[in-house]
Amino acid sequence: MYPPIFSTLAGSSTVNSLLGQASPRIYPAGQAPQGSESPYVVHQLVTGSPENYLGNLPDLDSYTVQFDVYAATVGDARRVALAVRDVIEPLAHVARWGGETRDDASGLCRYSFDVSWRVPR
Repeated sequence: MYPPIFSTLAGSSTVNSLLGQASPRIYPAGQAPQGSESPYVVHQLVTGSPENYLGNLPDLDSYTVQFDVYAATVGDARRVALAVRDVIEPLAHVARWGGETRDDASGLCRYSFDVSWRVPR
């Protein structure tokens, strides 16, 4: 009941080259270790619903997932966001570009975007 985010992103050599080969820095929201090496990606479910039918069970679930890329520079955050987008877009589509900010707590640059992802059951 959640899109295959980690396995999809970790299956990309480009993403791995940016986020770590052995254990890519891709975390559910609130799970990035304190002081994580950057860049890294955080994802969270914004909303979701099953594809309901009269008389039949749902055959897919629809999700909106927010991705936040954290990096030392805006350029690094953009590079990781583009790599994530390129891996995700064959399976889902970008629904919102959330822009760029600087995280006050960590001082890292943040690039945010949402995707709409339909996952067959």
